Amino acid sequence: MFEGDENYTRVSEFVIVGFPGLHPSFFQLVAWFFFLVYVTTVVGNFLLVVLFALEHSLQKPMYIIMLSLALSDIGFATVALPNLIARWWWNDGRISFHTCMFQEQMIHYFGTLNSLIMLTMAMDRYLAICHPLRYPMLMTNRTMSGLTVFSWISAQVAPGIVTIDFSRKVSFCGPNRILHAYCDAIALTRLSCSNMVAINSSSYGLAMFVLLVPLSLIIFSYISIIVTVMRMANAQGRRKTFSTCGTQGCLILIYYIPRFIVYSTPYMPNLTITPDLRVGLSLIYSLFPPVANPFIYCFRTKEIRTILGRWRQRWGNSRTEPRKPNTVAVITR
Repeated sequence: MFEGDENYTRVSEFVIVGFPGLHPSFFQLVAWFFFLVYVTTVVGNFLLVVLFALEHSLQKPMYIIMLSLALSDIGFATVALPNLIARWWWNDGRISFHTCMFQEQMIHYFGTLNSLIMLTMAMDRYLAICHPLRYPMLMTNRTMSGLTVFSWISAQVAPGIVTIDFSRKVSFCGPNRILHAYCDAIALTRLSCSNMVAINSSSYGLAMFVLLVPLSLIIFSYISIIVTVMRMANAQGRRKTFSTCGTQGCLILIYYIPRFIVYSTPYMPNLTITPDLRVGLSLIYSLFPPVANPFIYCFRTKEIRTILGRWRQRWGNSRTEPRKPNTVAVITR
């Protein structure tokens, strides 16, 4: 578990604890729950990827960003959940040092990416509702594809800086039990035997920049949407828009508010949360949106429901279509 060095003993592996207060009798139940969460997330989002690949009618800006969100959700779930499931299923939470560093990098990468994707989605809705006549010219497939590629590339910057700081400046020479559901910067800093003041400050500053800048622009876009919708004469149109934006707004709040609390608690002396509550909040903002996104953003969309209905009808017809009886040809002279 430890490797010797001249000046200190270096940790070579960590142990994912999950919920510290969870009784062992509930391990199997919790493992099955997160296994079902993982399967639901992957299947639901993968179905959207298949829909986008097969249906050319979906290849337009709004669905390009939904495809990006689906791929990001699959990536996050695949990085975060298998180790967590193994921890409770086989009571084995061990993870090597380098695997933990990779997981920490990817966890924060997908978190940053989701923040940028939600910002892009809010910009798309803002242009579609507030500037409907200019929307087809401003938001083309090429523009949305460019924004999507930019999000996937730029999301590596902030997590990369944190990971480089950890790998070069942080030493782990004692405790190796991570009181979290996965490796992340906050949990790892608690185990370090280095001076973490400068690294903590830079990590927190980057995290707040990644969270608050997109959130501010998202709030601005939704306020503009609300103002525009209130001016609509059509009451049915107002209800439909508020229903869609209200659901998306709830998901955005679930994503940002618990994350802000978890990140800010170590820097607020008068605010403390228990390890179990911190893990629970982290899992809520990490796992609930990926499970809910396919149903809220896509399966509620009329166009996708129509395509799924057409697929179901084809499949049903192919099963109920009667087979032609075998015939024997008789040749007569």
